[in-house]
Amino acid sequence: MLINLSEVFTLEGKEKTWEVPLDMETFKGTDGKYPVVTSEPIRITVKNLGNRKLEVTGGTKVTLAIPCARCLEPVEYTSELEFDQELDMKVSDDDRVKDLDEQSYLTGYNLDADQLVGNELTLNLPMKVLCKEDCKGICNRCGANLNVETCDCDTRSLDPRMAVIQDIFKQFKEV
Repeated sequence: MLINLSEVFTLEGKEKTWEVPLDMETFKGTDGKYPVVTSEPIRITVKNLGNRKLEVTGGTKVTLAIPCARCLEPVEYTSELEFDQELDMKVSDDDRVKDLDEQSYLTGYNLDADQLVGNELTLNLPMKVLCKEDCKGICNRCGANLNVETCDCDTRSLDPRMAVIQDIFKQFKEV
């Protein structure tokens, strides 16, 4: 959702608060796309600090469906986001992107609330999400979810140096 900030620029010290819905249906993270399960409205307050500088504060609460790092079952991960940033409008959009190394959520006098939340989510998501602390994962041979069922796969680990000999035995094994 785009928010027009032109009325905040009219007077130094002017402050305005918006409460807008999150329009994002999926969040594109560094390692995949995650659907947004629930979200609260985004609360954004913009204050004119003078000398073409703005202070952007606010927050929201977003729940994403992220696959478990071990068994790939979807896990609902809730993130409470709070942001407090100072923007210098004298800096060009390209320079702002280079400095922050992220997508710019400010284009001219328009602030993209979804992009702002997306940037904050990127910073706040954990490295991996687990459905439970003792998740057993999936079988690396048949793909069965070991939390739900057991499989009859041969799980003994063989010495990798003996793999060549094992291949020889497989060739002579009768079908």
